Amino acid sequence: MKRTLLDPTDESAAANRARVPRLATLSGVTVGLLDISKPRGDLFLDRLEQKLAGLGAEVRRYKKPTFTKPAPVDLRQQVAVECGAVIEALAD
Repeated sequence: MKRTLLDPTDESAAANRARVPRLATLSGVTVGLLDISKPRGDLFLDRLEQKLAGLGAEVRRYKKPTFTKPAPVDLRQQVAVECGAVIEALAD
């Protein structure tokens, strides 16, 4: 089944990107949880952190200053260097 993943950022033309291979396991992987600063996103991430820790992942939390703008470059670089996988919370 062919699937299309849409990037919610403002792009004038859709970019084609290769999918990153799925991790075989989360055991020993550092997973970053990015809170985009929308209401109740932290509650979702709290529960997700518990689940991930139960699977053996090391969890690190990050938070954008505001949901109205993309994450600052330094935050994105920090997450990229420190994590093997990232989950972004979009809860309202």
